[in-house]
Amino acid sequence: MVGLLLVTSTTPPSLPGLQMTPVHPRDRADAPWWRQAVIYQIYPRSFADSTGDGIGDLPGARAKLPYLAALGVDAVWFSPFYVSPQADAGYDVADYRDIDPLFGTLADFQDLLDDATGLGIKVIVDLVPNHSSSEHPWFTAALAAAPGSPERARYLFRDGRGEDGELPPNDWKSVFGGPGWTRVVEADGRPGQWYLHLFDVTQPDFDWTNPDVRQEFLDVIDFWVKRGVAGFRVDVAAGLVKDQTFRDWGYTHDQPGPDDERLATAKAPMWDQDGVHEIYQVWRSLLDGYGPPDRILCAEAWVHPPERAALYIRSTEFHQAFNFDFLDCPWRAADYRRVIATSLEVCDSVGAPATWVLSNHDVVRHASRFGLPVGTPRPNGIGADDPQPDAELGLRRARAAAMLMLGLGGSAYLYQGEELGLPEATALPDDLRQDPVYIRTDKRQLGRDGCRVPMPWVANAPGLGFGPSARTWLPQPDTFADLAADVQEGVAGSTLELYRTLLQIRRERELGLGGLVLVDGYGEEVLALVNTGRDDADPTLVLVNFGSDPVSLPPGATVLVASGDLSDGAVPADTAVWARLAG
Repeated sequence: MVGLLLVTSTTPPSLPGLQMTPVHPRDRADAPWWRQAVIYQIYPRSFADSTGDGIGDLPGARAKLPYLAALGVDAVWFSPFYVSPQADAGYDVADYRDIDPLFGTLADFQDLLDDATGLGIKVIVDLVPNHSSSEHPWFTAALAAAPGSPERARYLFRDGRGEDGELPPNDWKSVFGGPGWTRVVEADGRPGQWYLHLFDVTQPDFDWTNPDVRQEFLDVIDFWVKRGVAGFRVDVAAGLVKDQTFRDWGYTHDQPGPDDERLATAKAPMWDQDGVHEIYQVWRSLLDGYGPPDRILCAEAWVHPPERAALYIRSTEFHQAFNFDFLDCPWRAADYRRVIATSLEVCDSVGAPATWVLSNHDVVRHASRFGLPVGTPRPNGIGADDPQPDAELGLRRARAAAMLMLGLGGSAYLYQGEELGLPEATALPDDLRQDPVYIRTDKRQLGRDGCRVPMPWVANAPGLGFGPSARTWLPQPDTFADLAADVQEGVAGSTLELYRTLLQIRRERELGLGGLVLVDGYGEEVLALVNTGRDDADPTLVLVNFGSDPVSLPPGATVLVASGDLSDGAVPADTAVWARLAG
């Protein structure tokens, strides 16, 4: 582990009977926007529908921009809206330079971008470079071309093993279940080569040793930057380069345990290969060349150990990388204390901000995860026949977790609906599920549909106000009505108003730039830290009680906001507080 960078510019506050351990330095006052930004993820098909077809779109999202401005976010990240057959909800891209008619037009995107800019909100778009759709013109040309052709060289076509090539080139599996290779039928009708798809069969992997592929994505980046986007979230960022020996691996892609040799992701021949870094260095150079304001790259890189993740956020590569160790952290003070300290240490070693996240479109919503028994492995979906989360407990912990995340220095990503306290939809009828994970695992894994259910905007409207009709591409749970935005608007103590308050205080007190000091002495079931914010003389205490007994605040502390009601001034179980400390 690299050496700990202490807060040399900050004098830790003195709290009687408590030990103060600086773990993270304050960022510079003129730090660029992305080092402290709160960024809101929009999953387009589930955010807001303008046409009544039951599928969200860009005009619908544009109409909700004032809501996001009132929430207080700095930027929005859009999951893919490109032309796509939607085999994997848009992560199978057929045209990287146009909008799928399902979501609107390029003109609609420009209108949204202009409105967002007027509201002070930056726009980040998804980039999917590991694979395309099987309906991308390049892949259809590859299927029509002969083995060894330039068209096939853009993808990972290989001859099969066995006497007649009847066996796949190696034993690699798909992340979505089943084999990672599919054999094609050649133009003469005979069985032919195999192509790699680490995800769905409709998502062939690009060959990133090919110069056509590298130039294409430089051109795609240029296309969107010239339209005014503020950056790119990069899908499957650790997967572009494969071990060129294409050796057998012997494993599936199931989440490894702590003692599993797969924990070091670079040992897998299809993940976290050192060659990916040269690609991103070229991308970073391209983005830096546009001049101010900064455009950013954010990596979706599920890599281990944390030192491997740090390689992606060196100053010559990504600006940010999602902290998935924080997302996966069990609801225990000791685990959060370890993850936060390690994350900050690793990020500080390369001068990058930490990028915190609790939920996204690929994982069970944290308001439900926290309602499962502590230590339960994160499930890939929850169904009606599975053990059900404790909704009340889950929401209470989710609110406290949001306060912890937003009280840390660095940037943070919010997933649409978490500001409403939305849970996972656990009662979806199986015949309505659309995630390819559900299909490719022979229904053993329910997949991600439960976290992708359309947003509830108006409790008493058809479709809960998702659009002008009652249609929604996935059904909304009855419980969503009580969590609709209009029900929470202006209601003290609601989750929506809690998030608004947190983002306002975070901005006013510059918590995103603050140095962090861990506070020891409260016991094993309490996590406490001090964020120095903009001023050493006016620090903010962030305290989360993971235990069952109420915890008293230090003398002179003034509560700024709490995730739940306090008990005679003390912090009860599963509750968080931000408090101003006496100077």
